[in-house]
Amino acid sequence: MKVVCAFLLAVLGGNASPKAADIKKILSAVGAEAEDDKISQLLKELEGKDIAEVIAAGTEKLASVPSGGGGGAAAPAAGGAAAGGAAAAAPEPEPEEEEEEDMGFDLFD
Repeated sequence: MKVVCAFLLAVLGGNASPKAADIKKILSAVGAEAEDDKISQLLKELEGKDIAEVIAAGTEKLASVPSGGGGGAAAPAAGGAAAGGAAAAAPEPEPEEEEEEDMGFDLFD
């Protein structure tokens, strides 16, 4: 991931087609080690491609991936399913918190 980020930083900096040395320079500037095999794999995969088109294609693919958080209905209680779900389970009352008794001293006196 850091190799991809360094590549994108180089592109944002105005270098339309960063080389391995450019990526290594960015990574070394932040104290990260550059992995030559990952850099060469990334450059091979992106060779001759426009990065904006690659990002757009990836965004389209991600749009079809379910990401959860749809706010769906809550699961029924175990007893509600057996009874046909007609009777809603009454929520249990929360226990009242007891106040602490005054013991004749204050912690901050």
